[in-house]
Amino acid sequence: MTRASGPRSHAGAYLLLGASLALALVASAAVGAFTFTPAQMGRYLGQGLGWVPTTDADALGRGVFLQLRLPRVLLSGLTGAVLGVSGTLMQGLFRNPIVEPGLAGTSTGAALGAALVFVLGGATAFSAASTLGALAVPVVAFAGAFAATMLVYRLSTSFGTVNVFTLLLAGIAVNALCAAGTGFLSYVARDPQARNITFWNLGTFTTAEWRGVTIVAIVFGCGLLWCLGEAKTLNALMLGEDEAASLGFDAGRAVRRLLIVNTVMVAAATAMVGVIAFVGLVVPHLLRLVRSSDYTFLIPGSALLGALLMEVVDIVARMVIAPAELPVGIITAVVGAPVFLLILLRQQRAGVAGFRG
Repeated sequence: MTRASGPRSHAGAYLLLGASLALALVASAAVGAFTFTPAQMGRYLGQGLGWVPTTDADALGRGVFLQLRLPRVLLSGLTGAVLGVSGTLMQGLFRNPIVEPGLAGTSTGAALGAALVFVLGGATAFSAASTLGALAVPVVAFAGAFAATMLVYRLSTSFGTVNVFTLLLAGIAVNALCAAGTGFLSYVARDPQARNITFWNLGTFTTAEWRGVTIVAIVFGCGLLWCLGEAKTLNALMLGEDEAASLGFDAGRAVRRLLIVNTVMVAAATAMVGVIAFVGLVVPHLLRLVRSSDYTFLIPGSALLGALLMEVVDIVARMVIAPAELPVGIITAVVGAPVFLLILLRQQRAGVAGFRG
C-alpha cells in the first residue's frame, strides 16, 4: 500500500510513532527490579544534570537509574533503530523481502568474535584483546562482524559491481562458517564460558553502559544521515539498477557505500548487545503494509518503529519471569516469527506476486 509521499503527508505517522516511542521510553525506564515513579525519574535526571541538589537519601535510587536503567533504555532503543533501518536498507538494496541484517554475516561474525574472547581471552594470542578489559568483547565482536561482512562483499564483487545473487549465496556460506566456528568454541569451552556464549548469542541489554550508548548513538546518527541522503537512490533502485542508472543515479556506488554504512551500524550495535533476530526483518514489512514504500519515509519510520518495538520487547523481558530476565533474542524470535508469517500470508492472499520495494 503506497500513500502520497512527502514530509507533510507522513507527519501523522511520525507523530504517532514518536509519541508511542516516548511513552515506551518512560515505561521502560520505570519498570524492572527497581521501579521508579515519574517524579523520581525527573528528580534523578535533574540531579544527574546538576539542575537539582543531590541528597544521600537518593544515592541508591539515583545510582541505579542513572548508571543502570537509563543506559539500558537508551541502548535498547538505539539497537532497535539500527536493526530497523538496516532491515529496510538490506531489503531495498537486494530487492528481496526476506533479507535481514544478519544475511551478510554481520551477526554470526560478531558472535564468532565474542566467542573467541570468551574462550581464548586469556591465551597469548589474545593478550592484546585481554588488555581492553570490559571492551574486549565489543571490540573483537565488531572486528568479527566487519570482517565477515567485508568477506561476503568481496566474494560477491566482480569488476567493481556487486552481484546480488552471489552476495546472498556468499552470505549463506560465511554465516555457516562463522556458526561452525562458534559451535566449535562452545563445544570446547568450559561451562562458564559456554554459558557466556549462549547468553550473548541470545541478546541482552544487562551490560549496557554509557560508553556503549555513546558509541552506538554516534555511529547510528552518522549512518542515518547518510542513508537519508540516499533515500531517493533507493527509490530508483526499486526499478532495477539499469533503470536507476538511466535516471541519473550511480546505483553501483550507492550500493557499495550503503553496504559499508549498514555494516558499521549493525556491527556496532551487535557488538554491544549480542545477536537479536527478526527486528530488521519485520519492521520494514509492517511499515509498507500500513503506510508507504517510499524510502524517504521508510528510513526514518523504521528507526522509530524499530526503537519502539525493542523498548516493548525489553519491558517484556524484564517482567515475564521477574525478578529474573529473559534474553531479548528469545522474545523477538517468539514474536517476530509468527508476525512475519502472518505478513507473508496476508500478502499471498492479496495476490502480491512480487516485491515492490
